Amino acid sequence: MSLAFKSSESETPATVAELESASNIFEALTDKEASDRHWLELKVERAFYEAGKALQELRNRRLYRSTHKTFEEYCHERFGFTHRHVNYLIAGSQVVDNLQTGTNSSQILPTSETQVRHLASFEADKQLQVWQEAIEMAGGRVPSGRIVKSIVERLKEKHLPHATNSYNVGDAFTLTRLSGSERKYNGCWAIALSVNNFTVEVDVHDAVLIVKPDNLNRIDLPDAQRQLPVTLNRIKRLRDCGILDRCAYTVLESLGRQTYLTPVEEKVLSALEEYYGVE
Repeated sequence: MSLAFKSSESETPATVAELESASNIFEALTDKEASDRHWLELKVERAFYEAGKALQELRNRRLYRSTHKTFEEYCHERFGFTHRHVNYLIAGSQVVDNLQTGTNSSQILPTSETQVRHLASFEADKQLQVWQEAIEMAGGRVPSGRIVKSIVERLKEKHLPHATNSYNVGDAFTLTRLSGSERKYNGCWAIALSVNNFTVEVDVHDAVLIVKPDNLNRIDLPDAQRQLPVTLNRIKRLRDCGILDRCAYTVLESLGRQTYLTPVEEKVLSALEEYYGVE
């Protein structure tokens, strides 16, 4: 992609100053860099391993700089890749490198990025250990991403603290490090409903979640431990009384992030209870 300035009968020709200003946006590549960029771009469109290695080199050498300000913009416009997908490809290619090096290197290698996505967080020797176990589970064939993920989750679960040793029903916590659709609850406070071996079921202002101990920060303030279950009960009764005004939902969601009620917040909550007839 080259920087070009076009004019037509309906367009005003660019001034010299405008051309000079625009030319400073990007940094020209040498002939060798331009040739390398083209060669690497062709590789990105091949198998995931080659794509990951090529993307890594394009990023490290900043070969996108002649047409784009950032690597993320370049990948999105040139290949249609999201930032996350690019990271997965680069990390996956690094995992493949780890699997095929060393004296105990694997003879069966991944064929897709999803097969090794969950190995990236492990050290190289652990990656090889998990991969070999996955091959055995797959009957000596290339394992699916589902098989690899199941082994990784089992290994991670072994290192989780037993929730039953640390938490009790009714304890108050602040939620943290949640991901996916539950990410919106980060920063909310929650009350423990039940405690299992490795998970805790918690009640938040508009849902019940099952989380892991590392998603919970205990609230040690005695007043908060006493008052938050009462506040949660008031919020729940309001939400259960029927369809509320959108403003009411906004207020209740906000209160679900406050570990104590200010005098104004107490009056607002009481006003909602009175308006909707909740005693």
